[in-house]
Amino acid sequence: MGYQLILTTCADMDSAETLAGALLEAKLAACINILPGARSLYVWQGELQRDNEVVLLIKSRQDRLPALRDLIAAQHPYELPELIAVPIEDGSQAYLSWLTQQLDHQTDHQ
Repeated sequence: MGYQLILTTCADMDSAETLAGALLEAKLAACINILPGARSLYVWQGELQRDNEVVLLIKSRQDRLPALRDLIAAQHPYELPELIAVPIEDGSQAYLSWLTQQLDHQTDHQ
């Protein structure tokens, strides 16, 4: 099964927690770490931006990625949210099994 680590950023803790809650409730993610204190520098519409952001580390599976992408596009406050998916090549089998349990637990209820 293809596990994924998906990264996105939000402007503040409130929007990060709201987005994380929606992803968890929809069973598109098993666990999300929210890391405050990121300093992001990037060019947007031709101007250098310097922003404080919150990073979300989203643990999921590849089969959930299309729906996860759609939910982030629909609910993220940014016009163009970051969404990067990195394959998880290896990890604790017990933890990866737990991820599967969390993602599959409510699939029967949908």
